[in-house]
Amino acid sequence: MNIKEYFVSIFKGFHSLIKGMEVTGVELVTPKVTEQYPENRAELHIPERFRATLEFIYDENGGHKCIACGSCERNCPNQTISITKRMVDLPDGKKKMKLDKYMYDLGSCTFCGLCVQVCPTNAIRFSNDFEQAVFTRSKLIKQLNYLPEKDEPAPAPAPAAKPAEAPAPAPKQETKENKE
Repeated sequence: MNIKEYFVSIFKGFHSLIKGMEVTGVELVTPKVTEQYPENRAELHIPERFRATLEFIYDENGGHKCIACGSCERNCPNQTISITKRMVDLPDGKKKMKLDKYMYDLGSCTFCGLCVQVCPTNAIRFSNDFEQAVFTRSKLIKQLNYLPEKDEPAPAPAPAAKPAEAPAPAPKQETKENKE
């Protein structure tokens, strides 16, 4: 190493030190923003597109739109979703797939959104509830269909034929005995 390279390296080191001190000085005088998290829950803004946890979409009657097709379970990259389904006989003689349990493991979810995108009936969505801290992993496994399943309404029975009316009794004929 010659004398010129020595002084160039000292100059580069000094320049780097001044640049670092400049960044530190700017941060030193900028106003600080501190989120007072537990106290400011009411005015805390969470973006609408934030993905926190899966939830079923229930209608006003307490029913969900899940048809137990299993497309969300098949598209989940790490098997976070597990569906248990059963076949039920309908009153008209047909069979239909019904959802028994929809289990969701929040601890292994990557929040990729593939399950929501492939759902043909738009039965699931991500909520904005980000407070999911628990002490044991077993509490992160949730059953999404927590409301009881509504039974299919039975078809109305066909009107029964009215029984034939009995003929009206014949009027009594007056006899001589009745007249006296």
